[in-house]
Amino acid sequence: MQRIRLRYTKRGRLRFTSHRDFQRAFERALRRSAVPMAYSAGFTPHPKVSYANAAPTGVASEAEYLEIGLAAVRDPEELRAQLDESLPDGLDIIDAVEVRTPNFVERLEASAWQVRLDGVTREEAASAIASFLAEERVEVERLTKNGVRVFDARGAVAALELLPSQVDGGTDTEGEGARDVRTGRPCAILRLVVRHATPAVRPDDVLSGLRATADLAPPVPAEVTRLAQGPLDEETGTVTDPLALDRAAAPAVPLTAAEPRATASA
Repeated sequence: MQRIRLRYTKRGRLRFTSHRDFQRAFERALRRSAVPMAYSAGFTPHPKVSYANAAPTGVASEAEYLEIGLAAVRDPEELRAQLDESLPDGLDIIDAVEVRTPNFVERLEASAWQVRLDGVTREEAASAIASFLAEERVEVERLTKNGVRVFDARGAVAALELLPSQVDGGTDTEGEGARDVRTGRPCAILRLVVRHATPAVRPDDVLSGLRATADLAPPVPAEVTRLAQGPLDEETGTVTDPLALDRAAAPAVPLTAAEPRATASA
């Protein structure tokens, strides 16, 4: 059985699709593309698809991952292109590699996020970030199916910074990637790197921490995008590519008749 790891996105208004919605869309794409899926054994066989650490509903993402098992060998790039054509715009398959290393989920150590705070000035955001990072522990509450849970939002944060203004004067103007954001108001943009821990700390938990430490309360909901997830470089606070090990383990492409082997000069 061949196994392929895929990276996909949730962009634009399709960030509001739930994980279950994406599962249904992806299974339809598998059927449309006639992918030779491997199936589990038993009385109710199902296609071998496994998902890793899906982003919450309402959050855009450039770095979602899944793995599929195939009953026949396929070229990863051709498979990626066929699946991408069968999915709606905004749900895009952007990378595919053959599985050659184990423990993929363990490599998803952290996520890098971009958080747009529409209606918040850069000065307000900078002050709130400084107050949050100055604390050793910031307790926040989250309502779960088992009731209200209190946990530390500060300990999981590996990096939190204010990004440069994308437009003059720190005000947002409508453009690519921001078509559903109102114009003519201040906009602060944060870069956030969060370690994957238990309990999981999400961007909205960090925003709750900013509210608790600095009374930062954006007038409209934040627009959150996951930019990357993978191994964490603690020194630089960056998140690296989790598929790099699979690519590095791939065998070299064999030479063809059109590519003669170089010979040593006399």
